[in-house]
Formats: sequence, structure tokens, C-alpha cells
Amino acid sequence: MALSHAILVALLESPSSGYDLAKRFDGSVGFFWDASHQQIYRELAKLEQAHHITVETIEQAGRPNKKNYFITERGKVFLTDWMAVPSSLSPLKDDLLVKLFGGYLVNPAVILKELRHHRKLHQTRLVEYQAIEERFFPDVETLSSTAVYQYLTLRNGIQFEQGWLKWCDEAISTLQTLPSLAIADDLPPSC
Repeated sequence: MALSHAILVALLESPSSGYDLAKRFDGSVGFFWDASHQQIYRELAKLEQAHHITVETIEQAGRPNKKNYFITERGKVFLTDWMAVPSSLSPLKDDLLVKLFGGYLVNPAVILKELRHHRKLHQTRLVEYQAIEERFFPDVETLSSTAVYQYLTLRNGIQFEQGWLKWCDEAISTLQTLPSLAIADDLPPSC
């Protein structure tokens, strides 16, 4: 997936200024797609050039003019064509897993500390997701068709965090049984 797709999906929900769009990426969209404000503004320019979005300039007294971006029909076709193409698995890039894979080089306490830290982060995110679920999706049976898709996205996030917590607990439990060695003498066989 490209950032352009994430922006177009966000604009489907509601037209936005670049600033407002960047704020949405810091919040809801940011839970599943990370982008800096600079990246978003660069991509908006490309999408406008490709006629996938249009911009409406709103004059503001005493402040710079505001640009509101709207998805065009051409943008919707671009998006629906992309949605029809099967997605591949996203590559996993995770510092914690790299540290864990080479964790035999340090005392297990170092990795245990990192695992506990990540467990707290995932627990915090899970609580955030559950609060969103409770606030915006209290009755799944009455959701609009738009809300059903947003709800399913949220449920993926909840289950993702629950999976991480379960795995963190398993990893912590396993490492707590290891002897406290400063550095392993033997290298494990490669996987």
C-alpha cells in the first residue's frame, strides 16, 4: 500500500485540509499507517497533479488561506482499482524482534526489561482501542455500512494488541527460566 491510498481513504470519510489530514494520521489513521506531516503534504501535491484530488482554497482573515482537499471521481476509480488487487503480506520491521533474535549476546535481564517495556506499550494501545470501541461502536448490530468497515479495522487492532500481549507474556516467562549469563558461550544454530 502506498501513502496515496491511505490519504484517499481518509478523504473519502471527509474532505480535509492538509493540517487536519495530518492530525488524523496522528490519530485514527495513524494506528495502521504511519506518515510524517511532510510526507502527507508531498503526497497531496502528487495526488492533485494526478487529478485524484481537488483543492478548494478558503480565504481566512488574518491567517493564511486554508486548502481543503476532496477526492475526485478519478481518485475514487484509482482507489477502487487498487482495492480489487490482492494485497501481499506487509513486511515486518520490528526493532524488538531484532534485539530478541540476538538477545543471547546480553544478560537476559536486558531483554526482559525491553519485553516488559513493550508489554506496557501494547497494553496502553489496547486500552485506547477498547475505549474507541466502547465510545463509537457500542452496538455492532446497528452500525452503518461505513461504520462496519471501520469497526472491523478496529477489531483487527484490538486482536493484534491482544496477540502481542500474549506473546510478550510467553517470552517473559520463557526468559525468566534462563540462567543469568552475561554473554552466551555458544552461538545457536541458524534458523
